[in-house]
Amino acid sequence: MLTAVTPIDGRYSSKTSILSDYFSEAALIKYRVFIEVEYLKAFAEYSGLPQTSFSDLDKIIDRFDTAEAQKIKDTEKVTNHDVKAVEYYVKDHLRELGLDKYEEFVHFGLTSQDINNTAVPLSLKHALEQVYFPNLQKVIDTLITLSEKYKGIPMLARTHGQPASPTTVGKEIAVFVERLQDQLDLLKSLPIKAKFGGATGNFNAHKVSYPDVDWISFGNKFVDDLGMIRSQHTTQIAHYDHLAAIFDNCSRINTILIDFARDIWTYISQEYFKQKVIANEVGSSAMPHKVNPIDFENAEGNLGMANAILNHLSAKLPISRLQRDLTDSTVLRNIGVPFGHIQIAFLSLEKGISKLSLNENQLKKDLELNWAVVAEAIQNILRREGVEKPYEKLKALTRGNETITEQSIVTFIDGLDVSVEVKNELKNISPHNYIGYY
Repeated sequence: MLTAVTPIDGRYSSKTSILSDYFSEAALIKYRVFIEVEYLKAFAEYSGLPQTSFSDLDKIIDRFDTAEAQKIKDTEKVTNHDVKAVEYYVKDHLRELGLDKYEEFVHFGLTSQDINNTAVPLSLKHALEQVYFPNLQKVIDTLITLSEKYKGIPMLARTHGQPASPTTVGKEIAVFVERLQDQLDLLKSLPIKAKFGGATGNFNAHKVSYPDVDWISFGNKFVDDLGMIRSQHTTQIAHYDHLAAIFDNCSRINTILIDFARDIWTYISQEYFKQKVIANEVGSSAMPHKVNPIDFENAEGNLGMANAILNHLSAKLPISRLQRDLTDSTVLRNIGVPFGHIQIAFLSLEKGISKLSLNENQLKKDLELNWAVVAEAIQNILRREGVEKPYEKLKALTRGNETITEQSIVTFIDGLDVSVEVKNELKNISPHNYIGYY
């Protein structure tokens, strides 16, 4: 949409529209209606109200669409209160269903945040389970495939940006697989909690109206049936600590993906990877030869945007003056924004990875130019053999010496006071085979 204010609803809308069912205004309204309807059904059952036709209430949700959401928005213009507009909408439908005698039990004893702080975490739960988890797992699975494909292929490592003991392409990718999978597993283990307890969290209205009912057990069961956990002690609003933990975990995953994107970007600049040329694509408006790593740059930028918002969400939401202030309300409406940027990043990473082609000639060339990296291997074998000060000997040979070649290493080995067998063992070590287990 050319008139959209944000790119996630404009330039990238085709990539982020999958999140509309969870984070759009219409989605928020639908989740609120769902909570109101489910509450009325549960309340009626628990308090002993007759439930002759309460199954008809499901029709309110089954038929809900953007036109119905607009009706609630129109009512909100009059009430100037979004949740009250939802309450009136549900009451209107009760009358249509011939259940008007129950309409005052809609939203009975509740405050707006009982609805919001149940609807919002539920929508987040569904978005994580149905969109975020599968798409992140797809990225991880792609990296697993890449790691297996490049398993055992030697590559010069760089620590502090300087040549270091060789590694393998497959293992370096496996590092990110492990990091991401660990964090995804941790994220899945985090509980999603909801606030449901009346005006200030004590079930005051419920208890005074129906003193013989165990409303704490009711609230626990109601939230549990929705697949969440009820916070036992709250003010008027959720304390959001568990949402903050989720946002922090997502931010940590984003940081790992930024690290990956930057590493691949660097490998491309070193020509370890080439990028497949796509017909009719343009890399530069001025330089026809360019094939830029734009997918990894796009991912990095979007992950950074997501983290900026996630970090604000996790830092701000747990803070509220006394029993409640309104600052959480507008902030909560932005939960979908970071997940929009994350969705764009996931797709960019998938696209970028699909265009990679390993340039083994460049890998071999770099290894051949850096024979000094076998110094670690040689000095450790010499330690094993009891040679005096082997580290210092190799340091004198290699540190600051830019002309170390295979012949330099062979000459050094020939001058050692060790057996022929050990010398042959040392001569068999090269930057191409000194790669450890991976």
